[in-house]
Amino acid sequence: MTVEHVVSVSGGKDSTATYCLAVERSRPFRAVAADTGNEHPATYEAVNRLHERTGGPKVEWVKADFSRQIGGKRVFIEKNWEAHGVPADLVRRALSVLQPTGNPFLDLCLWKGRFPSRKAQFCTEELKIKPIDQGITRPLLADGATVISWQGVRAAESEARKYLPKFQRIGGQHSDLPGRLYAYRPLLRIVSVDEVFAIARRHGVDANPLYGWGLKRVGCFPCINCSKAELALVDGHFPEQIERLEAWEAIISEACKMGHATFFNLVNDPVMQAEWLQLDRDGRAIERFSLEQFGIRRMVEWAKTDRGGRQYSLFSREASTVCNQWGACE
Repeated sequence: MTVEHVVSVSGGKDSTATYCLAVERSRPFRAVAADTGNEHPATYEAVNRLHERTGGPKVEWVKADFSRQIGGKRVFIEKNWEAHGVPADLVRRALSVLQPTGNPFLDLCLWKGRFPSRKAQFCTEELKIKPIDQGITRPLLADGATVISWQGVRAAESEARKYLPKFQRIGGQHSDLPGRLYAYRPLLRIVSVDEVFAIARRHGVDANPLYGWGLKRVGCFPCINCSKAELALVDGHFPEQIERLEAWEAIISEACKMGHATFFNLVNDPVMQAEWLQLDRDGRAIERFSLEQFGIRRMVEWAKTDRGGRQYSLFSREASTVCNQWGACE
C-alpha cells in the first residue's frame, strides 16, 4: 500500500510551519497551493521560495477553472432572465461581461453573480478545497493510495477547532475511490503564535512580509473576513488592491440580477443603514443602493472611523466554515 503525504500551503504562518515540520520528518511529501487570483505578490513569492530555503519539495500550484459554469450561466440568462422580468438592458450587460477571465476569484464571482460573504463563504471550498481535491487528492485515491493531508490548523484559533482531532479519517465524497484519506493537524495543540513563527525560523524561513505591515491574515488579500483595522492597513499600504476590488465590483454588478454586488456586505453601522433604508411618504422602507454609497471605497472610509463604540468589527470568523476544519487560508 502506497502512503502519500500532502501538505497544503497558503503562504501564511501556520501552513508554512506545517510544511517545515514535514521537512523535519525527512521523508518524501508533496506540497500544494491553490492560486485564488486574490493574493498579494508577496504571498506568491513566499510560497514559491519555500523549497529554496528549506530543501523541501517545490510547491505545486493548482487553479480552479469556472469556464463551464460561466458558459452554463450565459445559456440560462439568455433563456430565462427576461421571462422572469429582468430588464433587457441588464440582460445585455450581464452577457457582455460573462466571459472567463482566467482569474479564479473573479470568475467564481461572475458565475455566482455575487461575492462570497461570512454566511456564504463559498470561496474556500471552490477556490482551494476543490482544486486541491480534483488536482491532487482524488487522482492519488483513485490509484489506491492512502493520502495523509497535512493541515495548518490550531485549536486556539477558534471554538470549532478546539474539538478537532489531531488525526482523522475523512470519508464522504471519496467513498467511491479505493484509497483512504486522512487529515493530520500537527499544529493543533500549539497555542503560541511565536512558537509557530519559530518553527519556520529554524529552517531559515522568514515570515510573510505582510505580517510586518500589521496584517493578521495573509491568505487572500484582502479576505472577506478581514477586520476594520486590516482593511484600513490594506488601503494605506497597498491602495492598488483596493483599486482592483473596485474594478471587480463594477464587473460583478453587471453580472448580477440585482444590478449591484459589493465585496463586503453591509455592516452594523447606524449611518450606513440609514442611508440604505429610507422611508417614503407613507412611512414604508425604500432600499437605495449605489456602489458609491456602499462599495469598497465607502467601506475603506468606514474602516478608518471609530464613533464612540458604535462601530463593530467588519467581519468575524464563522465557526462552521471550511476554513476552520481545513486551515486552507492560514
